Amino acid sequence: MITIRNHPERGRFEVLDGEAVIGQSAYLDHDGSQRIFYHTVIDEEYGGQGLAGRLAAQALDETVAAGLVIVPVCPYIRNYVEKHTRYAAHIRTPTPDILEFLNTSLAGRARR
Repeated sequence: MITIRNHPERGRFEVLDGEAVIGQSAYLDHDGSQRIFYHTVIDEEYGGQGLAGRLAAQALDETVAAGLVIVPVCPYIRNYVEKHTRYAAHIRTPTPDILEFLNTSLAGRARR
């Protein structure tokens, strides 16, 4: 059974087939008001089933419900919000400051 859940400790929404993680949309929360989506992927063998779209919709809907602004750095999420205009009021275009925060945060994770 395919399910989608937020895993905030890992900073990602996950697509699961049973207990196996088969896809994810990774994010970083910033300033208590923004969620920066920076990477979305579905395992190859699950491609073509619409799972990335289901993942994006649930991740974005939960982000909006939490009162957070969506910052779409990930190309998939960026394209998704462009096609699904219901998110337009909840989008913030990535700024150099946000990209610097993202790069610094991810570099810090890589060093651990």
